[in-house]
Amino acid sequence: MKLLNFTSHWVAASMAICSLSAMAQDITGAGATFPAPAYAKWADAYKSTAEVKVNYQAIGSSGGIRQIDGRTVDFGATDAPLKDDELARKGQIQFPTLIGGVVPVVNLRGINPGQLRLTGAILGDIYLGKVTRWSDPAIQALNPQLPLPDTAITPVFRSDGSGTSFIFTNYLSKVNADWKARIGEGTQVGWPTGSGGRGNVGVAAIVARTPNAIGYVEYAYVKQAKLNFALLQNASGAFVAPGTDAFRAASTGVDWTTSHAHMLTQQPAADAWPITGATFVLMYAKPDNAANAAQTLRFFHWGLTKGEAMTTDLGYAALPKPVVDSIESLWARVRDPSGKAVAYK
Repeated sequence: MKLLNFTSHWVAASMAICSLSAMAQDITGAGATFPAPAYAKWADAYKSTAEVKVNYQAIGSSGGIRQIDGRTVDFGATDAPLKDDELARKGQIQFPTLIGGVVPVVNLRGINPGQLRLTGAILGDIYLGKVTRWSDPAIQALNPQLPLPDTAITPVFRSDGSGTSFIFTNYLSKVNADWKARIGEGTQVGWPTGSGGRGNVGVAAIVARTPNAIGYVEYAYVKQAKLNFALLQNASGAFVAPGTDAFRAASTGVDWTTSHAHMLTQQPAADAWPITGATFVLMYAKPDNAANAAQTLRFFHWGLTKGEAMTTDLGYAALPKPVVDSIESLWARVRDPSGKAVAYK
């Protein structure tokens, strides 16, 4: 399994997503690695329509929250949504930008992408250290035709504060009672076994070079690095593959108009991917720099209304138009020092 120079590609993209002239106004953001491929592609296309430089550091969701709380960036990015009362206390707004999926990836010789079947209960037991070999009867029962090796499983997890981990552990807490009781959900948890990697890139790299490993990454990284992924049994009992349609199915029936702080794991739709999640942007309702806030809203307005094809190409699901409309209504709360809503159109 080969990573195709994946690490250097996204490190470069995360440090400076796009660059225009020296006169361009600078926009800064930091946080989740989950949406970094999409933000990179959006910004690269956006530079032809607006003289603006967007610098995004993919440092993990916890880092993004710290940066926006410290007012050192124009926007923070997190896959672990803040609760509405916390947003009110901080004076921040939060809106989703993309829907994607967290995907189990493996390095198993002789097994092709999408052949291995897993359930949430087994996945939780692997990360609890209860299922330790690929030849375990529970895995074999789901995969009687596969040449599963009698070798130890090497779990890989995120070592940094991660919204991807939050989505993954939120899912495990719903499908594995022992996991919920012993570990629970969070951007950082006490992993009982395995080794850690920083960012989606780090986990992808470790799995790609480690025989018999299993990890979890956002689907765009699976596509870019051509990693071997597993099918998962969803809430309806079907074994499904990750992809744009499966992520979109998980978001159906969710009322985004009352709150944007929704979790999309283990949704009941028949073809839903069970570890689906939205990714979010955080901004201040009263920003220190209203001009930069306006430029930031212009960038995300462009991405949400013009970037759907790029989003889908990378393996994300774009937000439905009613959700985009509700986001634009929310943006009216971003005000300049005079109390006037910042203009982004």
